[in-house]
Amino acid sequence: MTETIFFYAFALMTLGGGVLTITRRNAVHSAIALIVSLAGVAGLFLLQHAEFLFAVQIILYVGGVMLLYLFVIMLVNLDEAARQPQFNKQWWLALACVLVIGLELFYFIRKGAGAFRLAEPAPQTSTLGNTEQLADVLFSQYLLPFELASVLLLVAIVGSVLMGKKEV
Repeated sequence: MTETIFFYAFALMTLGGGVLTITRRNAVHSAIALIVSLAGVAGLFLLQHAEFLFAVQIILYVGGVMLLYLFVIMLVNLDEAARQPQFNKQWWLALACVLVIGLELFYFIRKGAGAFRLAEPAPQTSTLGNTEQLADVLFSQYLLPFELASVLLLVAIVGSVLMGKKEV
């Protein structure tokens, strides 16, 4: 019963933070709502007994990446960005996305509860802990995507510094 209450609380944090992230007009308020959403995801990781992912979510995303986002928000001239046109007249793309999502929703409603059935979890055969299993898979099968993500974060940091650089 307690886990169910925590699940709904963390799910509400995640969904509420996500909705507030995209609906707030103030960029700082959006960043704080994203922090709430990421903390909710971390709580969901903890409920799934993935303690390492919980810690990584809190330290890396909530602590590091959101700090980077807040620095970018502070460095970029928001007054100039607010004067620029906000919409680029691509309503047809938005309409296509809405239609695709509507068709998916119609399909799942028509298909019924059978479409939402999850597979049975695989039995645990390894004696390694959660962190060791994650490290084994991350550094063997997914080494290239892991390194590409680190390069992407480096490019984001350099880009944020260049965007925030004032003309001298």
